[in-house]
Amino acid sequence: MTTQYTFQGYHRPDGTVGVRNHVLLLPVEGISNRVAENVSHIIQGTLALQHPYGDLQFGQDLDLFFRIMTGAGANPNVAAVIVIGMEPVWVDQIASGIEATGKPVARFTIRHVGDLVTTEQVARKAQEFMYCASEMPRQEASLTDIVLSTKCSESDPTNGLAANPIVGTVVERALAAGTTVLFGETSELTGAEYIIAGRIKTQDQQRKFWQMYHEYIGFIADQRANLLGSQPNQSNLLGGLTTIEEKAFGNITKIGQALIDGVLESAQAPPGKGLWFMNTSSAAAEVLTLFAAAGSVLCMVATGQGNIIGNPLMPVIKLTANPQTAMTMAEHFDLDFSTVLSQQTSIDQGGNMLMDMLLRVAGGRVTASEVLNHNEFVPVKLFRSA
Repeated sequence: MTTQYTFQGYHRPDGTVGVRNHVLLLPVEGISNRVAENVSHIIQGTLALQHPYGDLQFGQDLDLFFRIMTGAGANPNVAAVIVIGMEPVWVDQIASGIEATGKPVARFTIRHVGDLVTTEQVARKAQEFMYCASEMPRQEASLTDIVLSTKCSESDPTNGLAANPIVGTVVERALAAGTTVLFGETSELTGAEYIIAGRIKTQDQQRKFWQMYHEYIGFIADQRANLLGSQPNQSNLLGGLTTIEEKAFGNITKIGQALIDGVLESAQAPPGKGLWFMNTSSAAAEVLTLFAAAGSVLCMVATGQGNIIGNPLMPVIKLTANPQTAMTMAEHFDLDFSTVLSQQTSIDQGGNMLMDMLLRVAGGRVTASEVLNHNEFVPVKLFRSA
């Protein structure tokens, strides 16, 4: 019998379930950040997603930008959204995409109005949205109803030996219960890419994976750059990982032995339940931003040498099995699994502890990154602006 994992969450009009209840101030362009930031100081509890982009992007880069911004507003952790911008057409496009979820959305254009008037208008609407959001009740929900994600960062051997396998046990349990899970980091699969390809369920999706992978690696090769110091990065090298292959084999343990339903473009929402690979870099803030834009409401991040990353849209559960990292950066971690290395805790016991923490966070318990206000929102840009 499959275990049913339940928590108290926020049910949205489109049938999705969130674990947080943000009122989002969403600037379309970097130059619209100021209004969003000002309103976030006036109306307590609102969340301003500041970023540097949204000006003269084109082609695939513009498509990705719209997926990220629309996906951020559509994320089930968001109760209501105010879209703010200079360009009315882009404001309307993003707002319309979010409105498809059925949640409250308002739009404001600064052109021919100015910052001061727009700030007042946005603040009044944000106040209204905050009143409504504050009365939304949490109701019983299941892990089946949500999208999870996982990322490893600043890896060292303790990730491959303990932290990632613990995440892998939770991923396997969550998938067995009917949950949807995202993972990524295309270049970091190098050396173990054939294992990932072999676990993809259909030949069509396998071919799509290989095309994505070869395009990504081919682009890196075309730059004629030595990636040593980036992949593996300086922390990886310091921690004892000497090759990308060593890093890759530790990386893939965070999905356990699970089969993969298919592959996604960056920030693409999964078309169905199951385990999905997303084409991403390995940069933590970028990856988490893309996962949240694709609908992930909670992310598990395993780190060896220590990463202080968070995300404004979704809580991030951080865990480590490195005793030095756990001691020197304790405020950044929700779980310390260094006892696994001393054989005081088993991988399965660690999985029980992580699943318990996951359900508590889904039900409202704040994470270390939330308490420390780590809100890294980093949209990806593919190429130069026009």
